[in-house]
Amino acid sequence: MSKTDPHRPPDDPITEGARARAQGRPRDACPYPVNSPERIEWLEGYDGAPADRSSDRPLENG
Repeated sequence: MSKTDPHRPPDDPITEGARARAQGRPRDACPYPVNSPERIEWLEGYDGAPADRSSDRPLENG
């Protein structure tokens, strides 16, 4: 008997990416094609940040 619920919708790519990171899978394990919207979302989930967000800058002392 399968443990998956047939009534549960499949996970979205963001959730899949976050789960992959939590399971210790490498970032390049993304199953979606390069430049696809799904790959961008999967990587957002894996990285924990939107792809279009710039990295945080360090606080300046002063």
